[in-house]
Amino acid sequence: MKISSISLCVLLSLETTSAFAPAQKITPSLTTMRSSAASTCPKTGNPLPNLPIPDPLLSLTPGTWAYDTMSRRLNEDILQRTYEENEEAFNSPSFAKALERFNQLRSELNDAANTKLRHLQFESTDGRSADVVAREEAEWRSILQPFIDNGDSWLSAPWLVTEFYAYRRLIEAIGYYDKSNPDTYLYDPFLKAKRAGLDSSVKSAENMLEKVASLPNTKEGVALAAAFALWGNKMDLSIWPADAENSSLDVFAKILHAADDNLLHDDTDLLTERCEMLRERGDGKIDIIVDNAGFELVTDLALADHLISSGVAQVVTFQLKGHPTFVSDALEKDLFETVAHYSALSPDSFPNAHAAGLRWQKYLDEGKWICHEDNFWCQPSAMWEMPNSLRADLAERCDLAFVKGDANYRRLLGDRYWDYSVPFQDVVGCYFPCPVCSLRTLKAEVGCGMDREQVERAKALDNEWMVNGRFGVVQVGTGAE
Repeated sequence: MKISSISLCVLLSLETTSAFAPAQKITPSLTTMRSSAASTCPKTGNPLPNLPIPDPLLSLTPGTWAYDTMSRRLNEDILQRTYEENEEAFNSPSFAKALERFNQLRSELNDAANTKLRHLQFESTDGRSADVVAREEAEWRSILQPFIDNGDSWLSAPWLVTEFYAYRRLIEAIGYYDKSNPDTYLYDPFLKAKRAGLDSSVKSAENMLEKVASLPNTKEGVALAAAFALWGNKMDLSIWPADAENSSLDVFAKILHAADDNLLHDDTDLLTERCEMLRERGDGKIDIIVDNAGFELVTDLALADHLISSGVAQVVTFQLKGHPTFVSDALEKDLFETVAHYSALSPDSFPNAHAAGLRWQKYLDEGKWICHEDNFWCQPSAMWEMPNSLRADLAERCDLAFVKGDANYRRLLGDRYWDYSVPFQDVVGCYFPCPVCSLRTLKAEVGCGMDREQVERAKALDNEWMVNGRFGVVQVGTGAE
């Protein structure tokens, strides 16, 4: 297999010809996995997982979620819906070049097995600063070069690479950064979908936000706020006490227990111990690495609200995507729009959502909530390849990072076939720059740190247990020492 110089440590054990077992089977034992050549990432010098790094997910095997995504779903479902939601704009004269490039992207995906990858193209009229453009171009060139040199297709290159690449190709096609075209410049092709999600979030959020506002400033309160951020409107609120502020903590423990039926691993005790320490210290700095806009973002804001109001955090920083991606992923503007939308709701119709919006705006105004966009969150690099500047910031500043969502979780694992039972600490907690808590509902065929008996139970209950979001994990790691 021809590979140029190793520029990505995710390639340390790459075999693009591997065929993987179906997702419902436990992966091979660690003895079959090859060790990395070093204990630190050759690209960045960051620590690597403690365990031998297994092969990455490809999209070559029919019947897998990866294959369906790259050979059908991305083009026929996601990009088709993107066209339909932007049809008027896409067929306007100012989008002629964008539509041509958009159709070319779709043509490539329509023949994904035979279409080879190419490098991204950057506009000479890019509206960003030259150093930002140069950094992103170099990062993507480093990511793609080995697969281009190897002649890989959309299916034979790692799934994580091609899926993130497809959304970045969409940004290229639209001319998102082309300041010479005011109609396409910073045009968000997913805005309609995200606004629909925001509008539909309010009714579900109203009930939840009433409950979150009444959480006790205890371990149980943090545990429930995290459970809301994980499960959202899947939480059973039927047993919520009418007088929550004066209720026994046992009642909240029962609610939490009702929420953990579908947890395949639960480190909530470790999470709450960490948060209690920060509460006692009084100057906690917590990050939330955000996933989706819409109702999920509202649950993240509710978690951040509780962390501030309960004294666990002095400041919460939201790590957000640098450009539109994965349809619903949240940018800074989406967070601001969510806060503004909730603040403007009728206090008569939605009193709890309205009051929450006002609190959230105050947190932003007072600097208790901070937003930070970075293109690293839009790229397929494993999180052990985090750029030195971002890693140093988290290591020096952040006391605890919540990692939300499935795509972020895949990056924590390098989107590789770890044995489902190997400890989260040995895969993620050992290299991450700060203490980390993953809140994930399973939507892809990767995982680690899951209890074997719980995995077997999930398999018996649901053939699609790895991909349909029914099951979840709360996993905590210490961070690199």
